[in-house]
Amino acid sequence: MLNVEQNRRARKYSSGELTRRVLWTFAQPLFRLSPRPCFGWRRFLLRCFGAKVGHSVHVYPTTTIYFPWNLEAGDESAIGEYAFIYNLGRVTLGARVTISHGAHVCAGTHDHTKPDFPLLRPPIIIGPEAWICADAFVGPGVTIGEGAIVGARAVAMKDVSPWSIVIGNPARETKRREITQ
Repeated sequence: MLNVEQNRRARKYSSGELTRRVLWTFAQPLFRLSPRPCFGWRRFLLRCFGAKVGHSVHVYPTTTIYFPWNLEAGDESAIGEYAFIYNLGRVTLGARVTISHGAHVCAGTHDHTKPDFPLLRPPIIIGPEAWICADAFVGPGVTIGEGAIVGARAVAMKDVSPWSIVIGNPARETKRREITQ
């Protein structure tokens, strides 16, 4: 039987993390209400809260980033409108990664085998030049290989091989991605 009371009493975050969460909550309106083309402003805010954000990264104002200090985004990456980065654990995006509109990257879960349902924070790594398409879901602890594509509304709960294209729920490889000139 689940022990909800024990779960609620458990200390899931350090005092420093709780402080950063409160400060980020107050700063979020500055992020969300910024005009769409103000990518530099949003990069600045994310860096102020500990994110490692590369050159020419485009993060849109309606993107939700839960813990900026657990985000690393490589040069020329983009996180689209209404994307949700639930980064309780570290989320690392390589260079030129695209996270499309409405995609959900979830680096947090619970150990459902324990009665106190403890919080887990497995990291997510998305390799360079990968594309997470609209409304796709990338689950905790998943690595998306370089150049891979997670198709629209796909659910990637296992690692995705480099340069592969996966679709569906659960995500399954359909073919290899080839870049032509």
